[in-house]
Amino acid sequence: MQRLLPPRLALILAALMAAFDSFLPGPALVPSALQWLGLPLVVLGLGVAIAARAQFARARTNIYTFSKPDYLVTDGLFRFTRNPMYLGFCLALTGLAVFLGSLAPVLCALAYLVISDRWYIAFEEEMMRARFGEAYQRYARHTRRWL
Repeated sequence: MQRLLPPRLALILAALMAAFDSFLPGPALVPSALQWLGLPLVVLGLGVAIAARAQFARARTNIYTFSKPDYLVTDGLFRFTRNPMYLGFCLALTGLAVFLGSLAPVLCALAYLVISDRWYIAFEEEMMRARFGEAYQRYARHTRRWL
């Protein structure tokens, strides 16, 4: 699973969402008149993920999930959530699920949330605790994992 980085997983799930919606749509969950509301959520989510990525670049810190962190970023978007990139991908996938409107895409978006929370974020938090100690503990106490 270490080769399956979060952005790749998000892209795979987005492709699966479109495929499931086309070939196995299942029950509609979102009325067709409201499905367009998903597009601004996709744009917002991608914007949040890109902004978080840019913030890592400005801090010149490692962005890769399974590599040792270089620097504890706590400002900008990281003041509101410890995981703005994951949040951005979740928002984008949720927006895509709303746009597609059927059950299978919703389940794919939920899968990303669960995998991110239980696998990627849990792994990263252990590394952050080990690397930054009390500074990370303080940050984690004052900043939510998601929102």
